[in-house]
Amino acid sequence: MAVHIRLARAGTKKVPFYRIVAADQRSPRGGRFIERLGTWDPRRSVLNLDRARVDHWLGVGALASDTVSRLLRRAQTPTEPKV
Repeated sequence: MAVHIRLARAGTKKVPFYRIVAADQRSPRGGRFIERLGTWDPRRSVLNLDRARVDHWLGVGALASDTVSRLLRRAQTPTEPKV
């Protein structure tokens, strides 16, 4: 079973909200998943992650999608405070 870390869409029409999940690659985008690892709200640019679990899944061979990879890089770099 190949595991991917990817986004699962939630929210309503025109109000997107995503969960970051570890899922079998054969499962549909918004369907079955193994574990919820965090959330991302693109409208408010809010990212919440359980970093220990993400590192665990990456350590056992899970592959992150392109979008999740960008979000993980953004979470690692410190952001400048807005004035």
